[in-house]
Amino acid sequence: MITLTHFLIVSACLFSTGLYAVLARRNAILVLVGIELMINAAILNLVAFGRYDKALYGGQVFALFAIVLAAAGVAVALAIILNVYKYYKTVDPEDIRNLKD
Repeated sequence: MITLTHFLIVSACLFSTGLYAVLARRNAILVLVGIELMINAAILNLVAFGRYDKALYGGQVFALFAIVLAAAGVAVALAIILNVYKYYKTVDPEDIRNLKD
C-alpha cells in the first residue's frame, strides 16, 4: 500500500533535483526545467494531500489550476529565453548578467 509518506518522499526528491538544476544554472533552459520540476513536486503534494483528504477534492482542483499556470509560465519564459538568445547569442545566465551594462 502506498501511503502519504511515499508521495512526500518522491515529491521531496523531485524538488531537490529541481533545486539543484536551478542552482547549478549552466543553461537557461536547464533552469527552466528545474523550475518545472519544483512546480511538479508541489503539484504532487497537492494531489497527494487531496487524495487523503476525502473532503471536496480541493487539492486536485488547485493542482489543475497550478498546471495551467505552469504551462503559461513556461510559454512566457521560453519566449523570453528565445529573445535573449537572439539578442545575446547565448543562453548562459552568467554571460547575460555580465552583458547587462
